[in-house]
Amino acid sequence: MERVLLIAEKPAAARKIAFALSEKTPMKKNENGVSYLVCKVDDAEIFIVSAVGHLFALDEKEKKGWSYPVFDPVWVPSYKAKKDTKYTKKYLDLIKKLARSSERFIIACDYDVEGEVIGYNILRFACNTEEAQRMKFSTLTKSDLLKAFDNLEPRVNYGMANAGIARHNLDWLYGINLSRALSIATKKAGRMRVMSIGRVQGPALRILAEREKEIENFKPEKYWEIYLEGIAETKEGEEYIEAKNKRGEIFEKAIADEILKKTTGKEGIISDVSTQRIKRLPPTPFDLTTLQTEAYRVFKFSPKKTLDIAQDLYLKGYTSYPRTSSQKLPPTIGYKKIIDAIGKIEKYNDLCNKLLKKNKLYPMQGKKEDPAHPAIYPTGVVPKKLDTNQEKIYDLIVKRFLASFGDPAYEQNTTITISIEDEKFVSSGKITIEEGWYEIYAPYIKSKREVLPDLSIGQKIKNKKIRLDAKETQPPKRYSQSSLLKELEKRGLGTKATRAAIIETLLKRHYVIGNDALKCTEFGLKTVEVLKKNCEDIVSVELTRHFESELDDIMNNKKTVDSVIDEAKKTLSEILDTFKKKELEIGKELIEANKKAEKKASLIGKCPVCKQGNLVMKEGKYGKFIACERYPDCKANFALPSNALIEPSDDICSVCGYPMVKVIKKGKRPVTLCINPQCPSKKSDSKTKEDKAERKCPVCGKPLVLRKSLYGEFYGCSGFPKCKYTEQIDSNSSYSNSHSLKKNKSKSSKSSSEKAKIAKSKKQ
Repeated sequence: MERVLLIAEKPAAARKIAFALSEKTPMKKNENGVSYLVCKVDDAEIFIVSAVGHLFALDEKEKKGWSYPVFDPVWVPSYKAKKDTKYTKKYLDLIKKLARSSERFIIACDYDVEGEVIGYNILRFACNTEEAQRMKFSTLTKSDLLKAFDNLEPRVNYGMANAGIARHNLDWLYGINLSRALSIATKKAGRMRVMSIGRVQGPALRILAEREKEIENFKPEKYWEIYLEGIAETKEGEEYIEAKNKRGEIFEKAIADEILKKTTGKEGIISDVSTQRIKRLPPTPFDLTTLQTEAYRVFKFSPKKTLDIAQDLYLKGYTSYPRTSSQKLPPTIGYKKIIDAIGKIEKYNDLCNKLLKKNKLYPMQGKKEDPAHPAIYPTGVVPKKLDTNQEKIYDLIVKRFLASFGDPAYEQNTTITISIEDEKFVSSGKITIEEGWYEIYAPYIKSKREVLPDLSIGQKIKNKKIRLDAKETQPPKRYSQSSLLKELEKRGLGTKATRAAIIETLLKRHYVIGNDALKCTEFGLKTVEVLKKNCEDIVSVELTRHFESELDDIMNNKKTVDSVIDEAKKTLSEILDTFKKKELEIGKELIEANKKAEKKASLIGKCPVCKQGNLVMKEGKYGKFIACERYPDCKANFALPSNALIEPSDDICSVCGYPMVKVIKKGKRPVTLCINPQCPSKKSDSKTKEDKAERKCPVCGKPLVLRKSLYGEFYGCSGFPKCKYTEQIDSNSSYSNSHSLKKNKSKSSKSSSEKAKIAKSKKQ
């Protein structure tokens, strides 16, 4: 019997494939703690293993300490290159062992650039071959997996694999050399700071920095808008109508005053009524970028969070592969079959039944295509159990898929023009007259209901008031994570799979702060400024886009990996030569920028105790705290929570006058809190405190004591820090209004619990 080794990318995918191929329950085996599955198909015994992602990574061929340039990357097992991937060794050992006795290989990793690199590297370095068949699928449903297995591609996609290998090399060469160059520059200038910059990360940071500069240099300009507040006689009686002067923004006050003077108190007359029927076509199905931007719009999910959830839904078999650029759904996926299956879920039953009654089922197709995968769609497999966030993304994908089959929606735009003297005032209204696909995509789109009074030409309008509104031009908006994602795609920077990670990296390295609005930090701004002045190619959008284009050429077999990497090494050598000449100067500027950034980031506000110094954020033995810079003359200090990111705020507490800080906890909305634990707003009900007095800690048995923190009053174990049990006092406390105070489940708390159990057992 032929032995076949089938390599999947994730354990969940391996299980799905095994159960799809096997008529009976596949045999589960275990080797050194790693599970794999065996099934028999026709005359073949198939061993199905998981790669758990990249089993090989690039590393220096000869390590010579921290220096640059470094141009000798080699592929090595991931566990040798990265400490946090030690677990991959046992997976690699298993694949090597099974490969030695296998006669045929099938790669079943995700069908994209990264999946092809994962599979191709395993073939080359673990299986000692470059020949394998390829299983190509977009969903993990049984029917699609069987179809993919029955129609195996004769070989891996070498164009895709080579493009991925080249990308890894480029990212490694740029990342390690530029990061080392920046770090060594700060060291030579006297204050070592480990810095990081990447091939795409640098240009992305530049985009944000240039927007920040636009905002900083923006000079507002005054302008005026003129409105008519009128009363119209209709069949229903008198109705209010507001109309804006047709001139719009008026930048000369004298002109605005003149219009105001000649129209005030004068009667208006309807000079025109026009209606326009607007057709709104159904939306296209989701590609990854539009899914991420839409999830941000409706749920405020970060692009990375959306991708992670979509990936989970794919691995569970509920939706198709998410890393796609396509906005097209081919008929081969079976439109009717999927809609019929979704209709078995009660909440979608009515919508699906309406669609299935249509004479023709065909989705709205977008312009974007992806040769590897169709647009994102639900498979029709009914989800068994989803958490809240998975439910949201699943519902969004289902509604978008169904809406793409819907009828157009129609809106009626009505415009009324009111003339006073020779001035024209315009009022517009919009109502949805045919719901069409709006009904399907609700609540993610809402019908328009801006109704104007029913008026006719020649009708008089009573001039109740002419209003002059003074306004100012506004600076450009900061990028949100969603709009930056679209900007990176528009400029051809990164890939659909990497852009979300680039944004996360910029936030993690504190080049950027914020969520709804990404603000470049002082350090991020200065880093870009220093690099633009001394070595602009490091943050060049054009250069990065050029290499992205070269990678596409490799994928399409127009260029070779070696030619592109050789060009990159030559370009990088020139960049680093220029950098070395200005190393000390660059280092000094970066250190100065870092000092300013640290000072700005740590400044909380004026000290309310001594009234002379400033409160600054510091770090001590037990974590971060706030203290007066005049210590020891002023001993004002305030504790901060260790499980949250603290940022300064310009707000002052309206109750006690102390500064407030922004508290950011993972997975929760930021809250702004007063730093004063004695603030009257934080005191709990005294009766509730009496009820809880003299209680014992349920973990270690020591007395509970009343404590005060940034969040307000709470009870904590007197055995702190060994026991970290806490509980809220009542629902009126400041803490419980902003955070749910739960029992601490940290290791220290668990260890206290375990110690208590051990002590109890010893007594018994």
